[in-house]
Amino acid sequence: MTVARFEHVSTAQYARDMQLPGAMMVEDIPLPRRATRGSAGYDFTCPAEVTLAPGGQAVVPTGIRVRIEPGWVLLNVPRSSLGRRHGIRLANTVGVIDSDYYGADNEGHILVMLVNGGDHTVTISRGERFCQGILVPFGLAEEEDVAGVRSGGFGSTGA
Repeated sequence: MTVARFEHVSTAQYARDMQLPGAMMVEDIPLPRRATRGSAGYDFTCPAEVTLAPGGQAVVPTGIRVRIEPGWVLLNVPRSSLGRRHGIRLANTVGVIDSDYYGADNEGHILVMLVNGGDHTVTISRGERFCQGILVPFGLAEEEDVAGVRSGGFGSTGA
């Protein structure tokens, strides 16, 4: 069952968000894909070299957005090899990409916040797979009508 489609953000949006030197052109960034038939995660490619000192942080604009069917969410997590070998994790632990993020003011551009929790400097190379997205269905609890409208990314639906 197909529930999502990965796409590139526009060149203009990528240029607004990308602050890392030597970055790939947005159209050259591979769309996320699974490494094997049994893989749950879609690997994201780092579009520029990122160096993180111990305790350091970086925001990586992926150049990617995703159109997701209602009732599904994309959960972004670090690749396990980066966490195990180097202590790299996501600053927000798990990135939650909701289906309505696609229509946000920033085109639904997926930005990944990395933190080096290890004891040595780590460089993620341009073109290296650095995080993965997992598509998961979700349920709803009984609630009042939801009237909020998403405007952007991190924290855009309220404090």
